[in-house]
Amino acid sequence: MDKTSRLETSIIIIGGGATGTGIMRDCALRGIDCILIEKDDLASGTTGRNHGLLHSGARYAVTDNESAKECIHENKILKNIAKHCVEDTQGLFISLPDDDLSFQAQFIQSCQEAGIDAKQLTSKEALLLEPNVNPNLIGAVQVPDGTLDPFRLCAANVLDAKENGARLLTHTHVTSLIRHQDTVLGVNCIDVRTNQKIEIFAQEVINAAGIWGQNICEYADLSIKMFPAKGSLLILDYRINNLVINRCRKPSDADILVPGDTISLIGTTSEHIDYDKIDDLHVSAKEVDILLSEGAKLAPIMANTRVLRAYAGVRPLVAVDDDGTGRNISRGIVLLDHGEKDGLNGFTTITGGKLMTSRLMAEMTTDLVAKKLNNTQECTTHCRPLPGSHSASIAAKKTASLAKPVYQSAVYRHGERAQRFLTDNAKDQAVICECEMVTQGEINYAINQLDVHNLVDLRRRTRLGMGPCQGELCTYRAAGLFEECGQVSGNQSSQLLTHFLEERWKGIKPVFWGDALREAEFSYWIYEGLFGASDIPTSNTPTPKTQLEKDQVEESQSKEEQEATL
Repeated sequence: MDKTSRLETSIIIIGGGATGTGIMRDCALRGIDCILIEKDDLASGTTGRNHGLLHSGARYAVTDNESAKECIHENKILKNIAKHCVEDTQGLFISLPDDDLSFQAQFIQSCQEAGIDAKQLTSKEALLLEPNVNPNLIGAVQVPDGTLDPFRLCAANVLDAKENGARLLTHTHVTSLIRHQDTVLGVNCIDVRTNQKIEIFAQEVINAAGIWGQNICEYADLSIKMFPAKGSLLILDYRINNLVINRCRKPSDADILVPGDTISLIGTTSEHIDYDKIDDLHVSAKEVDILLSEGAKLAPIMANTRVLRAYAGVRPLVAVDDDGTGRNISRGIVLLDHGEKDGLNGFTTITGGKLMTSRLMAEMTTDLVAKKLNNTQECTTHCRPLPGSHSASIAAKKTASLAKPVYQSAVYRHGERAQRFLTDNAKDQAVICECEMVTQGEINYAINQLDVHNLVDLRRRTRLGMGPCQGELCTYRAAGLFEECGQVSGNQSSQLLTHFLEERWKGIKPVFWGDALREAEFSYWIYEGLFGASDIPTSNTPTPKTQLEKDQVEESQSKEEQEATL
């Protein structure tokens, strides 16, 4: 057994989502030494499981004016500091024949009261802006919505933080808090890849674990009751709309269609689930039907569009007074100084809120802990551009031999940092993923600079495997690059490949019909039938059949046949 290693810092941040990485960046820019701990990968939880909407705040204007004001404020900041993470698409709120058109006037007035620019359009004007919107609309309002890539945002936060002295431990699970009497002194954790145990001591510990924050608080015998709300979404295989399309009514199921990179997303549903189900989310057939039928009302073309995959995220609703009835739930930002609230010093929880308000949440939290450390540096995250967004016109130099789509895609994802891998080297220019135009140079950059440890991490940094083929024609190429970069050895690259395909399958299973079925069968034929993927050992014990194979057996054979096969 390896000896437990020991680290020291000023601040420990638990959770690698938008809020946690935002706190990491804010602390580093104020000169506060910090370590962020994430049990999986950056943006692997709720942050990476939403529709990626850059809210104007219009969606909340009628029901929650304060949240609307926060959103439009942060909307303007992110458009300035995170240019390579944001696409300023604009948005439409449309009224359909079965909607109450009188709601539109209330909506516009509420937007104006929150400081949101809302412009009423005729049906003809709306169709000129967005040809695929439902032509039967009876009213439309244009708002400054956009899209926000949460994976790029978190990666850029961490990149800036590390370049200013912060440290990151991904794939590291917190197992307990180190506590002496009424003070938290640090955390015990374990690197899940190596089983190395780590003790980290700090002056302050920040719990930014989102929905998983309840578990962290339980380590300190604190009562914070989370009420998880699951939301499911579908990804379409190409971009059917250029503007965000919303229903102009009070928020409901499947009333927003968001363009994102090369695809469109329809969402979301909303369902309260038991807390013990937060790590086992499933999209039901009923949810898929609702998303498809309601989505086609926003854009009829969706009825004939292939669905790539389904996924679900869970948003934390918080009861801070141990109220098991749920009557005291907060849907806003919850910042708890446990020294003041519970008499437990050195421990702070930040939860609730939204992706749009994550920078603000980070600023609020860092203000609190900086004061405890007698650090008087002002927050600069609202005005300092993130790495990749340092120039209004991206400064990456185009090489004459580089194809324009490849160059544009790289700059779109990484901003001026793309110049670090956009070279004349033919090997770097080799296209690994044709759907998203990801080159070998970009993959090497991600592995060496962006804390990538496997193919799933790589997907979040580069979009490899997120296009129409869902990785079937690029993943095996990328897997070999991990061995070339010295990240893995032996058959470990094959294990990375199998793990990635299993993760992709989870999202394909709920939409397993038509083109998605044919595509999955083709992938299965390649990797199982041709490459024998399920025969790749992942440990000292025999490898079970792939999940796809198991599900196919369950659906096509009787119980006796299953037993004979297995």
